[in-house]
Amino acid sequence: MNRINQLFQQKKDNILSLYFTAGHPELNSTTEILAELEATGTDMVEIGMPFSDPLADGPVIQESNQKALKNGMSIRLLFDQLKDVRQKINIPLLLMGNLNPVLQFGVENFCKKCRETGIDGIILPDLPLPEYIWDYQHIFENNGLRFNFLITPQTIEERIRQIDKISNGFVYMVSSSSTTGVKGSFADKQIEYFKRVRSMKLQNPLLIGFGISNRETFTQACSYANGAIIGSAFVKMLNDTPAWKKGIKNFVSSIKG
Repeated sequence: MNRINQLFQQKKDNILSLYFTAGHPELNSTTEILAELEATGTDMVEIGMPFSDPLADGPVIQESNQKALKNGMSIRLLFDQLKDVRQKINIPLLLMGNLNPVLQFGVENFCKKCRETGIDGIILPDLPLPEYIWDYQHIFENNGLRFNFLITPQTIEERIRQIDKISNGFVYMVSSSSTTGVKGSFADKQIEYFKRVRSMKLQNPLLIGFGISNRETFTQACSYANGAIIGSAFVKMLNDTPAWKKGIKNFVSSIKG
């Protein structure tokens, strides 16, 4: 069974997924970060594939992309770093990024490499739904990968239900239409959106991302979904903390309590 599906079968709520950019803060820090995250009780990890012009990302993650590229990170190098990752890492791992580098790498080759290295899922926010269905769905599914779509407060119900119908991992609920970044709390309109989607009783689990930065926002998000995704706050910690291994333990503890 795919590790993403297994996670949601075994744990129904308070799922913590963390995002970081491969190649940041150091070129060869990817597997060390993964090991620390698993050891501290993180449930799932999204590994960002750096790109020169990342969509929807705020300044913190944009800066981490630039630093990772400057360090020499590429998709090819990332797969090389991950080739033995399943010898010691058991939690679900996803790759997240923009479509263009994947197209340049070759979608079939990309999916094959994901299968070989033990990647469980993919998030490509700029891959249109129709194009995914017509051109790529069979490639991802034939390689055992879970493709996870994003929805926003502006996504109409018909589209949400279409996404839910073709999804086989989870639905990524973007908490707002702004870029990623640290927020202090959720506005009333965001809460209404969370309640609206929850009331639809979708077949796939829900994870809320964008604006989750501390225990308060994590707990609040988990009251409306199966869990939450933290990106910018975690990337900022990695960037600002020289002893980031210890920083990871403290960060995860501060979120989970």
